[in-house]
Amino acid sequence: MPPLRRSGTGPEPEDPQCAGPYRLEGRLGSGGMGVVHLARSASGMRLAVKVVHPEYAVDPEFRARFRQEVAAARRVSGAFTAPVVDADPDGERPWMATLYIPGPTLSERVKRNGPLNPAEVRQLAAGLAEALRDIHRAGVVHRDLKPSNVLLAEDGPKVIDFGISRPYDSELRTETGKLIGTPPFMAPEQFQRPREVGPAADVFALASLLVHAATGRGPFESDSPYIVAYQVVHNEPDLTGLPADLVPLIRDCLAKEPALRPSPDALMSRLQQTAREPLPSPAAYTSRTSHTSHVLPSTVPQEERERPQQAEPHQRLVPVRRPRGGRRRAVWTVAAAVGAVALAGGAYWVLAEAERPGSPLQTRPTAAGHEWQPWQMSMLEEEESEEREERARGGFCTYAQDALYCSADGVQASRIDPRTGRPVWRRAGASARSAPVACGGLIHVVTPDGKVLTALDPATGEPRWTRNVAAYEGRVYHTADTVLLVAADGTVTAVDGGTSRELWHQKLPRHTRPVFSSYGEGPVYAVSPVPGKHRTEVLALDAQRGTTLWQRTAEGDLTAVGNGTNDALILTALDSENRVSAVVRYEPNGQREYRVRPAAPLYATSVAARGDAVYMLSSDGGLTAVDTRPGGGEALPEVRRGGQLWRLETAVANASALVATDERLYFSAADGRLLAVDTARGSLLGQTPPRLTKAGQGYPDLPPKPVAAEGKVFGATPDGKVFAVDAADPSGWH
Repeated sequence: MPPLRRSGTGPEPEDPQCAGPYRLEGRLGSGGMGVVHLARSASGMRLAVKVVHPEYAVDPEFRARFRQEVAAARRVSGAFTAPVVDADPDGERPWMATLYIPGPTLSERVKRNGPLNPAEVRQLAAGLAEALRDIHRAGVVHRDLKPSNVLLAEDGPKVIDFGISRPYDSELRTETGKLIGTPPFMAPEQFQRPREVGPAADVFALASLLVHAATGRGPFESDSPYIVAYQVVHNEPDLTGLPADLVPLIRDCLAKEPALRPSPDALMSRLQQTAREPLPSPAAYTSRTSHTSHVLPSTVPQEERERPQQAEPHQRLVPVRRPRGGRRRAVWTVAAAVGAVALAGGAYWVLAEAERPGSPLQTRPTAAGHEWQPWQMSMLEEEESEEREERARGGFCTYAQDALYCSADGVQASRIDPRTGRPVWRRAGASARSAPVACGGLIHVVTPDGKVLTALDPATGEPRWTRNVAAYEGRVYHTADTVLLVAADGTVTAVDGGTSRELWHQKLPRHTRPVFSSYGEGPVYAVSPVPGKHRTEVLALDAQRGTTLWQRTAEGDLTAVGNGTNDALILTALDSENRVSAVVRYEPNGQREYRVRPAAPLYATSVAARGDAVYMLSSDGGLTAVDTRPGGGEALPEVRRGGQLWRLETAVANASALVATDERLYFSAADGRLLAVDTARGSLLGQTPPRLTKAGQGYPDLPPKPVAAEGKVFGATPDGKVFAVDAADPSGWH
C-alpha cells in the first residue's frame, strides 16, 4: 500500500481508533485492500498495524487470503524480517501488527540517492544471504524478493511481503505453482516450470536485486515486462557496472538451472572470501538519506506504482503482451516466444491480435442471439479515457432487470445495455471496490468509505433515497428486498430495500456480530463464531419479518457458501491452518448434517456451490470439485476418495470469485482473462486472451468476478473496461 502524504498524525475520520489492544496513532500508508497505521503496544513498542478495509472484512474469500498472509508472515518472523507481533484475521476488521522498522526500502534508497557503492552492495548481499538462509530453514520460499520488499534498517536489511510465499516441503510442491512475481526478479523456472519453484528461485532474485542496487537497473532490461520474461529465460544477464569481485558470484546465482546456483550458506562464505576490507556497518546504506518508511506486506510506494514501468514492474501475473501500434511486428515475435515458454510450464496462454478498446470483437451468429456480437467498452467517458486510463480500475458488475450495472474507478454506477455494450446512464463518484447490488427493485451502492448507502432508480440512475450507515463500519448486507445493518453490539436493523423504511430491529440470540449470506429468494443465513470455542452458530432468518426459521450450533470454524438441494445449506470448515478441511451439508428439514472431506486440506481462495457440488479454487491454482450428496460415495466410485469429483490445474493464482451455473464455472484472472470450466468433467472449455494494463499499472489484488446471464458472460479488464462473450462457445472466445 502506498504511503499517504498528509499533515498531522491523528487517525482519519473513517479510521478505527484501535485494532485489538493497540491504539492507532496515525496512518503510515493506504491502499486498495487496507490501511497501515502506526501504533504502540502497552510497553511502548512501536508497531505497524495493517487493518483491512470494511468492505473486504465482510468478504469470506478475502478473509481466507488474509489468513494465509498472516500465517506465512508468522512462520518466517525473525531477525531478518518484520516480526509479527499480533494478528486477528478473524476479527470484525481483520488486522496484523508487525514491529515498526524505520528505514527506506532499497527501491526508495536507489531512486533517491542513486546506486549503492561496492562496500554497501557487499554488506547488503551478506545480510540478504543470511536472511534467505533463515527463511529457507523455516521451510518457506519467498518468490517475490525485489527492491521494494527489502527494508534498509540500521541493523541490517529486512525482508518483507510474504503474501505469495508458500512452504516448499508441502504436498503443494508437486502441483501447479503460482505464476506470479515481478518479472525482472523472477527465476526462469517461475516462467517455465512453476511446479519446481524452490529456494533456488530466491537466490536468482537476490542476484537480480543486487545488480539493481549496484547499477540502478536490473540484469535484464526492457520497457516491456514480457520481453524481460523472455530475456530471463533465454538471454545472458548484463552485469556491466557491477563491482568486478562480485561478477563471478552474481553470474553463478543467475544460472538458468536452479541446481547450479549456490545456496545462501555458500553465498555467505564466498562473500567473506571476496571482501577486500571489513564489511561496513549496516547503517552505512541508510546514512545517505533521512527518508524513513515502514512498508508492510502488499505495500508499494505510490511513486513506484505511478511511474513508467522500467526496472521494477508490479505485475502479479506474467502473460503474453499483445502488440500495439507501430511495434506490432517486432513485439509479436518476442511475445510468441514467451508464450511458448508459458505453454511449456503447463499454463494456458492465448495469443490474439489486439482490439481497439471500445470496439466490437468478432461478429458472428451465436446462441446468445442472432448476429449478436461480443463487445468491449470503457467505463470512462471518451474525453476522460486519455487522462485517466493509467489509473482506471473496476468493472464490478451485477445483472438485474435485463441490464448490466457496473462500478469502476470514478464511476459510482453505470447501466449498460447487455446486447450492445452501450451505456444507458452513468453516475460519477469515488473509486469503487464492489459491484452495485439489486435490492427492492432499486440499485444500491455504498461509498468506498462505507459511510453512505444510496439507492438509485434503475431507469435513470437518479437517487431515490440515501442512508447514513457509517455507524455499521461496513457491516451492510443485502438480500433480494431487504438491507441488514449490523451494529457494533451485534444488534441487527432491517430496512426495506425499496423505501429505506425500517422493518425490524433486534439482537439475534447467541450471535455476536453475525455475517449474513443470501442465496436467491430463500432465507438469509447468519453465521457467528462462538467466542473461545471451536464452534459456529448458524441461523436461518426470514429477512423481511425478522423471524428465526431454524438455529444450530455446529462444530468447527464454518463459513456459508451456498444452497444445495432439499433446502440444504452448504458451508466450509477450516482447520487450525485456515485450510478447508471439510465441506458441510446441513439439511434443516431432517436436521441432518453430512461432512465431506477433500483428498487433502485446501488453501481455498474462492468457493462456490451449485446444486450438490462445491467448487474450490486453491491458492496454488488448483480447482477442486466435491460432491456433497449423502451416500454419494456409493453412487460414484470416484467420490470414495473423500467426496472429490475432479481436480483441474488452472495455473491461475490470483483469481476472482467463482461463478457457478448448471454446466459451467467461470472466473477471471488478474491479467483480464476470463476462463470457463465444464462442471461435469472438470475440463477447461476456453478462455479469452489477456486484456492487459499499461506498463507500471499493475494488476488488481482481487479481480472482479464475471457475471453470467442470458446466454452471455460479462467480464472486466484490469484497467476498468467491461466486455461480453457468448456463453455457449468458450472455445471461440476472442
